[in-house]
Amino acid sequence: MSREILRDHASSSLRAGRLYRPCRYAVDKGESCAYDPASLSPTPGPSPLSQIKQLLDSRQMVRVLRRMAGEIVERNHDVDDLVLVGIRTRGVPMAEFFADEIERLEGTRPVIGLLDITLYRDDLSVIGPQPIVRETRLPASIDDRVVVLCDDVLYTGRTIRAALDALVDFGRPRVVQLAVLVDRGHRELPIQADVVGRSISTGDNEQVRVRFESTDGDDRVELAEL
Repeated sequence: MSREILRDHASSSLRAGRLYRPCRYAVDKGESCAYDPASLSPTPGPSPLSQIKQLLDSRQMVRVLRRMAGEIVERNHDVDDLVLVGIRTRGVPMAEFFADEIERLEGTRPVIGLLDITLYRDDLSVIGPQPIVRETRLPASIDDRVVVLCDDVLYTGRTIRAALDALVDFGRPRVVQLAVLVDRGHRELPIQADVVGRSISTGDNEQVRVRFESTDGDDRVELAEL
């Protein structure tokens, strides 16, 4: 099914009362983007045969995220031009954390956006005829702004490619940067993060699980062997 057909279907679904299509809402400069944790998908639980290793506990996550926020400030001295865009699902609480920390450091809270990349995935044709599409919120204009994409795990790079395609539909940023909590390698596309919380070596039979209190009930990062 083509992307255009899916968009038309999404619009008709919304008119029928179903929360289906991505909504393009404007967020005034300086406002934060609220989001509904209940609408976010939980981290898959471990199978009985999984071997789990904890990579970061709650305190370690906070320290890493604070360092990342500091790096974002160092790379972008004028935070007034910043737009922190969280890729659903767990990029959203990352963007919220960065905004809080940058406000603490600089006295100015960056604009926050939320991005759903479902309709831009390169495997859209195999994930089902009616994929679940959640709300997208971006500022009224991202033209000539510095957009920092926030995501929990960088793996093949295909999610980021989809996010870049989605951004093009909303404007032309001056710069797009990428901040990820965990870079696990195994890239399939030439994409690299500008700000990385932790880089680890993983196997194809392993899964990085990032949990945030707002979406999963607690804060931690785990490596599960499947």
